[in-house]
Amino acid sequence: MVFKELQEAVRVTGRTPVLFIPGIVAGLLGALVWVLYNLYGSFFTTRLVIIFALVMVLFIAGTFCIIKKNDGGAGTLVTDGARYYFRVLLPWLVIFFILMLVFFVVMTLMMIFSGGVVDYATAGVCALFFMIPTVVMVFFCDTAAVFSDLRVFASLRQSILVVSRNTWKVMGFFVTCCLLAFVNFFVFAVIWEALLFNKLEPLTRFNETQLATFTPDQLVSMIGPDGMWVTAVMIFFGFVFLVPLLITYKATFYQSLTGSGAAPIQQMTGEYDSKGRWYKY
Repeated sequence: MVFKELQEAVRVTGRTPVLFIPGIVAGLLGALVWVLYNLYGSFFTTRLVIIFALVMVLFIAGTFCIIKKNDGGAGTLVTDGARYYFRVLLPWLVIFFILMLVFFVVMTLMMIFSGGVVDYATAGVCALFFMIPTVVMVFFCDTAAVFSDLRVFASLRQSILVVSRNTWKVMGFFVTCCLLAFVNFFVFAVIWEALLFNKLEPLTRFNETQLATFTPDQLVSMIGPDGMWVTAVMIFFGFVFLVPLLITYKATFYQSLTGSGAAPIQQMTGEYDSKGRWYKY
């Protein structure tokens, strides 16, 4: 089933060129983050990442709307993306604040039971045991908000319902996404290495000690300004191909799940009488 939806995602992406717009935007923003990080450091760049993530929500929502309506127009991408913007964003904000609250509670409890000394590594591991399953369970809240036309908490409940009823299929989905990301990274890493072979050639003469102590900052210094721009181009093209495919794959996978086993949230059933009054069964 997982690969069937992947084939459908490839087909939909190939026949709808407008779906590459989110990839182009993500590629430009990703390349810009890389360049700014190397020029100005992390303090300025980390703040831009938050802004860029909020921008991408518009295009993610718009992509879902295009697939939902089977409409390949750029107008749909922007107008419907703006219409569903907060329906896609708010569930993730709710989850973010819940996870931050959980992390704060874990830190507080550890501080109480350890006499004021906190092991941040242990606290992080404990928080991850809660965070990872939570993110998996609510992962389809944004697709539920668009395809099932649900609001914040209803979309979270729908995502939990879908995942709980199709646990192994969802695990297969995540494994497939990881494989796609790895293949994409590997392909462009090979191209990057071929383009910068002359600058990276000294690495072949390093001994084990030198390689063990080699840092990313040293790598950036080794490839120089030219290598920085080559890396930015590779980041751009990597996102151009990967982002549209993953977003479309998520949409087609959710459509398949909700149409083959995970029903939407049940609505109240009943009928109106002759005077227009509603009676719930």
